[in-house]
Amino acid sequence: MTESITAAAGAVFRGSLAQNHARSALAVLAIALGVALGFAVQVINHAAVNELEQSVRTLSGDADLEVRGPRAGFDEMLYPEIARTPGVAVASPVVEVDAKVAERNETLRVVGVDAFRIGLIRPGLITGSVDRLDTLRPDVVFLSAAAMRALRLRTGDFVTLQAGLGDVRLRVAGEASVPDRAALGVIDIAGAQTAFDRLGRLSRIDIRLAPGVDGAALARRLQAALPPGLAIVPPETTVAASASLSRSYRVNLNVLALVALFTGGLLVFSTQAHAVVRRRGQFALLRVLGVTRRQLATLIVAEGALVGVAGSAIGIAVGFVLAGLAVRWIGIDLGSGFFRGVIPVLEPHPLAIAVFFALGVAAATLGSLVPSLAAARTPLALALRAGDEERAVADQRSALPGLVTLALGALATLLPPVSGLPLFGYAAIALLLVGTLMLIPRFTVAALSRLPRPNAPPARLAIAQVQNRPGQVSVSLAAIVASVTLTVSMVIMVASFRDSLDAWLGRMLPADLYLRAATGGDTAYLPPEAQARIAKLPGVVRAEFMREEQLLLDPARPRIVLQARTIDPAAPARTLAIIGTPIVPPSGAPPPAWVSEGAAELYGIKQGSVIELPIAGKAVPFTVAGVWRDYARQQGAIAIERERYVELTGDSTVTNGALWLAPGFAPSAVEKLVHQEVPGGERLEAATPGELRSLSLRAFDRTFAVTYALELAAVGIGLIGLSSSFGALVFARRREFGALRHIGMTKRQIGAMLATEGFAVSAIGLTVGLALGFVVSLILIHVVNRQSFHWGMDLSLPWRTLAAFVIALLGLSMVTAFASGRQALNENAIRAVKEDW
Repeated sequence: MTESITAAAGAVFRGSLAQNHARSALAVLAIALGVALGFAVQVINHAAVNELEQSVRTLSGDADLEVRGPRAGFDEMLYPEIARTPGVAVASPVVEVDAKVAERNETLRVVGVDAFRIGLIRPGLITGSVDRLDTLRPDVVFLSAAAMRALRLRTGDFVTLQAGLGDVRLRVAGEASVPDRAALGVIDIAGAQTAFDRLGRLSRIDIRLAPGVDGAALARRLQAALPPGLAIVPPETTVAASASLSRSYRVNLNVLALVALFTGGLLVFSTQAHAVVRRRGQFALLRVLGVTRRQLATLIVAEGALVGVAGSAIGIAVGFVLAGLAVRWIGIDLGSGFFRGVIPVLEPHPLAIAVFFALGVAAATLGSLVPSLAAARTPLALALRAGDEERAVADQRSALPGLVTLALGALATLLPPVSGLPLFGYAAIALLLVGTLMLIPRFTVAALSRLPRPNAPPARLAIAQVQNRPGQVSVSLAAIVASVTLTVSMVIMVASFRDSLDAWLGRMLPADLYLRAATGGDTAYLPPEAQARIAKLPGVVRAEFMREEQLLLDPARPRIVLQARTIDPAAPARTLAIIGTPIVPPSGAPPPAWVSEGAAELYGIKQGSVIELPIAGKAVPFTVAGVWRDYARQQGAIAIERERYVELTGDSTVTNGALWLAPGFAPSAVEKLVHQEVPGGERLEAATPGELRSLSLRAFDRTFAVTYALELAAVGIGLIGLSSSFGALVFARRREFGALRHIGMTKRQIGAMLATEGFAVSAIGLTVGLALGFVVSLILIHVVNRQSFHWGMDLSLPWRTLAAFVIALLGLSMVTAFASGRQALNENAIRAVKEDW
């Protein structure tokens, strides 16, 4: 390209950007918003997982392996056997509990260590004590700096923790040297065992190998000698297992954020497509001057890439600010309930910056690719002809690629998850969306041909206009169809989930009053004498108690929850939300157990099969008598009869109670009696079914708060795209509006015509978006949700919400179309007719 041609091309593109700075700014804004949302979610997720990993590594220190088991711990006599094993240089016993802070709705992780062993694996963990013997005293705790701040304590103060229904008072003797921000306390291991009823029990054993020892071989040798329910794994496995519990939630948020970026890319496509049509004469001139088709396409793509660079740069900066605001207002868990107690430091990771910057540039570049190819392929004769704009954007190609894409999307829904993630489910949604967008021109032609012609002149002209420009209408629809589809699908999925949760709570909360030893901790429980007193209280006609324990079935997964509760094997549906028809084990078969659908899918458990559960250090067989729905425990749960659990373990303590009251007795009155008549009863948390349901639904709404925000962002980008498209169309039609004004059409009538066009175009987009959104919601419910969280749910259509959404979007579209056409109502528009003279 010669210098003169280069200068001419540069002048054309610079002039276009200057002339259309508003629409270019909207495209930059859309890319920036998509990048900002995705980057913010990634920064928060990375910080949370990093702090979780640092917390585990801080306590493990230089450990190469660790012995893990049930949350309640295992026999401490295993420790000397491990310590004496050849190849083990150091073995450090640990007791770890989450203790509820008395009089506060907080828990504190307390780690009991052997002061003589922990220094060999994690040197310098305990510092700042004036008296070195404090490390051996049972009533002394060393708090991390984060715990000091969270509990507002200093050295020399006392902290009171709950154990059973009583209190444990500990003196803060100094600070635990923990480099991460997790709140925890370190105590002597004997003191932890005594204070929290863990006598003879250990939570884990940290192991450092002797130099030159093959860790994998030693782990296999030790594993063969371990009792059932214990595993010896590297600390990294523990980190991965803990992070896996929240991985699906984090991945889903990232996908939702990328949806906003995808919608932004469609906005760039729409903007560039209209810009190409408007400048087709200029491009034809450049072609006459010697610019090749490839050079022209490259220049248009580069223009889109510049939009991506600007949007990505802004989005990265805004995303980091959004991350900080989200952590402050919603929390590091983004409402999910994961990562409680973690106090992260948000840091922009270079790889994440590079990835999201590249994604923003790629979205804008790909959005410019199709218009650039269309501009390059346009014959010069057609490009120089006035009034041929529709031909430039009309798509007369075969419908086969779009149909094939839809078929591939349907097939992808049948494929299994990849590493526990519904990657093919996401791919199915993307393919269905892209396939639909490829078929939009044909659907637009079919829909427009069936639109009635109103009698009012402005409306009649508006319908005729959109019918005569199906190509331009389909380009304008791309962003709005994408945003409506994803929003409708998420609204249906969330409503289905919420209604299913509400119905499940109704089935799982049949009693009049519920008691809990503590929320969040694992050191509180109801002893047998407290249970007996509660059952004999005035007004209590029936009392049932439950014990929850966490068992390790697979070290690569989080511990599964074991529920020991009162269940009638002949009618388990009275207690559990049974799915299908349960069975009663035949005589001589192992006793029954009922498995949650999450556990059934995670571990491949089938009804009627026999499973072995590691209880009290033994592998105990059970017959799977049924599968039940459980929305409270994503890691899976298994329910057995409480009488059998007590028989196997000798543990008759419980963590929860359910009370049925006699007529005339108010729950509040019985709650008062519990606090007064039961020793330590004031420590018990009581709630009615209605209160529990309200708390659960509020927690649900908080969990999906970020989802709602991402949906609104997608809709906002769709409306921006519609505004940009109408603005470009209005600019291209200024001669038409000038002619209409000359023949007597008023500003108000032109405004009504534009509003009608906006209504018609949006109605088509809403129709396609609603239909596709319903299909995508089925994928979200039955594929993505099932493979991500292993929860089933019933389809529920929120008709009122969808109707309000449709009405609001139609209204906003009309306003947007009218506002975008304000320049057509100016007097200057009349002079535009001179361009035809």
